[in-house]
Amino acid sequence: MNVTLRPGFAHSACPHDCPSTCALDVEITPEGRIGRLRGSADNSYTAGVICAKVGRYAERLYHPDRLMKPLLNVGVKGEGRFQEISWEEALDRVADAFLTAEREFGAESIWPYKYAGTMGLVQRDSIERLRHVKKYSRSYETICVTPAWTGWIAGTGLLAGPDPREMAVSDCVVIWGTNAVTTQVNVMTHAVRARKTRGAKIVAVDVYETETVRQADLGLVLRPGSDAALACAVMHIAFRDGYADRAYMAKYADAPAELETHLKSRTPEWAAAITGLTVAEIEAFGKLVGTTPRTFFRLGYGFTRSRNGVVSMHAAQSIATVLGLWQREGAGAFHNNGALFRFNKTMIEGLDVEDEGTRHLDHSRVGPVLTGEADALKGGPPVKAMLIQNCNPMTVTPEQEKARRGFLRDDLFVCVHEQFMTDTAKVADIVLPATMFLEHDDIYKAGGQQSILFGPKLVEPPEGPRENIYVINELAKRLGAEHPGFHMTAREHVDWMLQHSGLGTLAELEENRFLDMQPDFDTAHYVKGFGYPDGKFRFKPDWTNVKTSNIGPMGPWRDMPSLPDYWPVVEEADETHPFRLVTAPARNFLNTSFGETPTSASREGRPTLKVRSDDAARLGIANGDAVVIGNHRGSVELNAELFEGLQAGVVVAEGIWANRAHRGGMGINTLTGSDEIAPFGGVAFHDTKVWLRKL
Repeated sequence: MNVTLRPGFAHSACPHDCPSTCALDVEITPEGRIGRLRGSADNSYTAGVICAKVGRYAERLYHPDRLMKPLLNVGVKGEGRFQEISWEEALDRVADAFLTAEREFGAESIWPYKYAGTMGLVQRDSIERLRHVKKYSRSYETICVTPAWTGWIAGTGLLAGPDPREMAVSDCVVIWGTNAVTTQVNVMTHAVRARKTRGAKIVAVDVYETETVRQADLGLVLRPGSDAALACAVMHIAFRDGYADRAYMAKYADAPAELETHLKSRTPEWAAAITGLTVAEIEAFGKLVGTTPRTFFRLGYGFTRSRNGVVSMHAAQSIATVLGLWQREGAGAFHNNGALFRFNKTMIEGLDVEDEGTRHLDHSRVGPVLTGEADALKGGPPVKAMLIQNCNPMTVTPEQEKARRGFLRDDLFVCVHEQFMTDTAKVADIVLPATMFLEHDDIYKAGGQQSILFGPKLVEPPEGPRENIYVINELAKRLGAEHPGFHMTAREHVDWMLQHSGLGTLAELEENRFLDMQPDFDTAHYVKGFGYPDGKFRFKPDWTNVKTSNIGPMGPWRDMPSLPDYWPVVEEADETHPFRLVTAPARNFLNTSFGETPTSASREGRPTLKVRSDDAARLGIANGDAVVIGNHRGSVELNAELFEGLQAGVVVAEGIWANRAHRGGMGINTLTGSDEIAPFGGVAFHDTKVWLRKL
């Protein structure tokens, strides 16, 4: 499809891995180039506001270092010596490598690998169609959402909640486990609106003094992984001081009396010793939410980053049920609206030919998988060939030293389809240049709101980059893969999915710009009952039967507490490793995206480690000093930044910088573990013990 647009503004949707999924107005210059991007005022959640890094997206689109031609590795793997080749030769080489691996080791020796570099349902997920038709190894995608979603669904039985736009009519908005200013600015839009129009209080709960904490009326900085202790103390206060809605719980909850008895010993004093907060801070928080009927808990993905994150999410969510908040507009709890979107993705993903007997490989454990650990390989053959789209595992996955060894195997063939020469592209045998979201068609669903949005192709890509679906369909031809989906364009896939999901047509979506899927108040607030057969919220969930995507129990699931509680399974500091490391998002990056753009990189400066001045002084570390942190998994070099907004013994490294940005070439995820979080997996990125010394 050739694009011809008049100068002015066109419409699109943000493709990045962010719950907001903003509706965009895109400037088209008289020269037919992309100018400034703005948030659409026509979308009531986006409300005219987007983050600055997406606003200056033209920096990425027209970056001089963008990949433009297919590349063949002609040096030692990882050395970075490539030569240009044609698309035909590149695709032929990939297909030959896949066919050779399949012939010698079986189809499961090929592992298509992707995640959320784009959230577009066609461009992101068409790789699944190739996987299923060819019976390649399946991926169990645990790296981001699994613990948080499991903890949420354990209580409500459904991944949904009140309309997030209701924050604007709240009297108290609790932003817990997310730095909204940095990672989902629209949460702040609606919370601040409530403060301006209603005098609402904003509470932020996090593990360091983020910009969101600084903008809050009450900021609570607790020790990493101690969230459930705070939640239990708040519920203790609710029962103790008469804030608990016993009538509501009698109708809507499974074990309120048992919970009340259990919480009698979970006092503010008990929680203060665990969280590092003062008793006064905990009492103030408990009183505020207990006496404010319109309190809205906005619970984020920070919960997913600790080994006890599932339990912590469930405990925080349970406060809303103890207080009976779900009954009122502008109140309750919200995490994600995924259950609203029931798409028929059969054609995109080839679900009609999926083989349930094909093994699942945990894509968070790419290091153990590629280094041949038997438990990670699930009893199957070694991985001999990979196609990687929408992901940069050489930087973002845990145990980077192990991942590096795996990717540098001479007997592993890797094809990376990318926009820039990432750390993963550098270890590839073939690198293919990819389009950006304004150069192809796709459809998006929002997790943090309720919209379905279409993002049309607005400009032609440069000569060279091709969209994901092109690569998938062309490889299918060469691999002998047959499925109707391989013969459809992105627009045809979108139209097919919408019609077969009972959601109209693409033409109708384009005319309306977005489709609001928010259900009525009673459904969203569980007035007719929660998502279990008996309609009861689960204070006491059956952890191994929570209705979320999984491949069976893993991690120390047998030890999980039956009621909301602090579960001490975090990677505790010890004499050898006296610090707890948090690897938090940077304001100007999004995972590893935007690290290459000049403005984002210059604003972030360099990889730094936030350290309290008293902790630094004991080690003879001054502001700006080169430091090294490490544990049994490896070591990483950064520069110290003295920062007082931390609990003692906690250090924070913001942003997933490219490995090469660090002295020694080892990125921050060298230090994070790939052990599985109970009950269904995940990665504890904010739950790492380390030593620290001046370099």
